[in-house]
Parts: sequence; structure tokens; C-alpha cells
Amino acid sequence: MTTPPSNHVELRPGAYADSVTLLQVSRAVQGLDGVLAAQVAMATALNIEVLTEMGFEVPPEASTNDLVVALRLADADALTAALAGVDQALRDANRRVEGSTEIAPPRTTAAALRRAAGTPGHDAIVVVSVPGPSAVVEAMDAVDAGRDVLVFSDNVPVEQEVALKRAAAERGVLVMGPDCGTAVVGGLGLGFANVVSPGPVGIVAASGTGCQQLLALLDHAGVGVTSALGVGGRDLSAEVRGASTREALRRLDQDPGVELIVVVSKPPAPDVATEIEAYAAALATPVEFALLGDGRPDLTAAAEAVLRRLGRDVPTWPVSGVAPDSTTGATDGGVIRGLFVGGTLKSEAQLIAGTGAGHTFVDFGDDDYTSGRAHPMIDPTLRLEHLARAAADPATGVLLLDVVLGHGAEPDPAALLAPAVSTVSQPVVIAVVGTAGDPQGRARQVDALVAAGAEVHLSNAGATRRALELLGDRA
Repeated sequence: MTTPPSNHVELRPGAYADSVTLLQVSRAVQGLDGVLAAQVAMATALNIEVLTEMGFEVPPEASTNDLVVALRLADADALTAALAGVDQALRDANRRVEGSTEIAPPRTTAAALRRAAGTPGHDAIVVVSVPGPSAVVEAMDAVDAGRDVLVFSDNVPVEQEVALKRAAAERGVLVMGPDCGTAVVGGLGLGFANVVSPGPVGIVAASGTGCQQLLALLDHAGVGVTSALGVGGRDLSAEVRGASTREALRRLDQDPGVELIVVVSKPPAPDVATEIEAYAAALATPVEFALLGDGRPDLTAAAEAVLRRLGRDVPTWPVSGVAPDSTTGATDGGVIRGLFVGGTLKSEAQLIAGTGAGHTFVDFGDDDYTSGRAHPMIDPTLRLEHLARAAADPATGVLLLDVVLGHGAEPDPAALLAPAVSTVSQPVVIAVVGTAGDPQGRARQVDALVAAGAEVHLSNAGATRRALELLGDRA
């Protein structure tokens, strides 16, 4: 007689750990004998919702200050060993090197800046990656000290971003972010940065994955990038009004190695876009705009315009694998389900495909999905769950996804995604955004996804148009 699985849920008040650490703990525990599923996470509203959907009952008194340990076990006898595994994984993840010569790390940005004063590299960029509500305090310390700052943190209120960038403008420093996912400064990649060669292009990016798409396409065409200054996805909004974009444009205009500047953004506020275009027209360095929106070129078309402006040939963008189309009977109508880790890639796909036909597009990197959880480029759990649901939906005609490579992202995204894709009956089209030098090995990722049955594109716009074609929409 088969023993039914056993669920165990417990709260550990005040036992905080960051989302990346808890992702590592969850994966370690899930690999233990007798453990069918494991989620160790802070009890945020999003994480409680995910656990509930997984069939766990989280105690109603759970708060965001509690660590929740949720285990699904082959049988109840495995509980003691599983909990011991949780404890050991937490200790391993938080272990610090001990020794008489070790100096405790500073606890605040202000303390770190005081320690760095007078040391080589003391004018380096300050990177802030703390929970959103605390980020502006740390970033303001850097601005007050006259330092450029990259704010990787998301969930920062827009009014705090405005105040931070106003202070930065008064001091002549650059604020990259909040929610700045990608930057390349002085050849150093920050955040989710791709490996590229230096070259004649400088990028100002109010979009992390939009910047990465340009980096990948230009790299494939043999064109390098000197700098990519991320400014945060809201910088060209009506509230922020391009505060950091102006400073980034000014700096790139003064860089003798930059022959052409590209400004890339999610759909901007129209009047702000007009203001930035007027500002750019007064610069000595030519500026090409890749601003998504109705009637505007997609990112691939923008990359092609950059190449032509530089006098370079436009290559054929690579496609690997062939998804079955409607002529084979594999797809009979239905809609596109777009499941993205890149917000700009999602916006681009939605602009190309539209939503009038019932297509749906989700950005799992949106603030609503990252509260208390690692970004989906690090933790694919939520998207994999939605992929299974979308594949089970009879209305789904094609699944459209992105995989974004680069430093900081999942070391082997295909390891979890390819097995999930192999179980899907609908055609799957994937944009793998990355360069040949990225640590995940773009060719290896593409090969694994193709072997699982997916059609893989370098161009997200090309992948979206292929998804439409598979539904019989060849317009």
C-alpha cells in the first residue's frame, strides 16, 4: 500500500534571510531523500499565495517578519531528517569565514564610504541591493558623498526616486535605477550584464532587458559597446522626467570613444520623450532612439538602424529549431501565452502581437512578483508553475518565452526550463537573449531548448512574429 505524501509547514518568527539565500536553501533541501517539494521563504503575501497554490496551508498569523518552511515529504518519517537538512542548509548559506584578521563588513553605505575614504578606488560606483523600502536611505548616503550609485533594488516608491534624482542633479552625480538591472561601466558589467567587447556604441537604458537585447544583437553583428548606463525603468515616466537620462547622455557625449549613443526604453511618457529628443539633438554625438511604443520600431529594428548608421552590415538573426506550425495541424487557432522574465521584452511582444485577440503577456520580473522573492532571472519557480498551467489550458495555441543570459542570472536556465518545455504539447517559441561570451554558454542553452522541442530566436521581435505566424496570423 502506497503511503500518501505528507505536508509540513512551520513559521520561524524573526529568522530573516534574503531571497537568493532562501532560493539556495530550498533547492538544497529539495534534493534530500524523501523530500518531494521544499519552499523556504519569507512569509510575504506573494510567497504565501505561491505556497497556497502548491497545496500548503500557511498559518493565518504569518507575517512578513516570519520565515516559513514548507515541506512535502514522501512520508511523515522523513520529517526529522528534512528539518535537520533545512537547518544545515541555512547554516551553510550564511556561513562566514572566521579568522583573527577578518574585518567585519560595514552595516551601512555611510560606514562603507567612510572606510573607503582615502583608499585606492574610493571614487568607485556604489551599488545598492537591499529591500526596496530601505534602498533610498543607502542610495542617498552615496549621493551625499558625491558618488555615482546603481540602485539594483526594486519596489522603491516613485516619489523617493524623484527625490533621490533631484539630489543627484544638485551634486552632479548619476543615479542608475532604482530597479536598474543592467549596466556596463568602464568595461565592468553590473547587475545582469552580458559579456561584450568594447566598441563605438554607448547605451542609455531605461530598461534592463531592452539593453540586454541590444547588447546581444550588436554583439552578434560584431559591434561592441563602450558603456551601457542603466537609469531605471521609470526614468522616462511623467513623474521622473528623464532626470538620469539627461546626465547619462551628457556623460556619453563627453566620451571620445563613443561614436553613437542609443537610448532604449519601455514606452515613455510622450512629452518626456519629446523633451529628451530635443536635449539629444543639441549634443555633439549622434543619438539613435529605441523607444518602444505604438508606431515605433521594435528593438531589433532599432539595432538594425544602429548598424546602418555605423556603416555595418545587418546580419540574418539566428533561429534554431523549428516549431510545428498550423499547416501541420499542431496548432489550431488559440492564443499566445507570453511568459517573460524581462519587462521590456514582454512590452515589446505585447506591442507586436496586441491583446485584442485574447493573447496574454506576463512579466514575472514586475514588482508584484518579486516582493520577498528573487528576480525570475535567478529563481524560475513562478514562471515554471505558470508554464504548466498555460500548457494545460485548451485555449493556449503557442507559448512564447524569453531566456536572458549574463552575469548574475541563473547559471543554467535550460536545466529546469528544457524538461518543462519537453512536456508541452503546443509549439514553444523562445527568445534567448545573450552573447557568445556569457557564462551560461548561449550555444549550450539553445541546443538544450531545441532538443526539448522549442524554436529559439536571438531576436525577441522575431520570436513574437513567429508565434503569430504559428497561429496562422501572417500579417
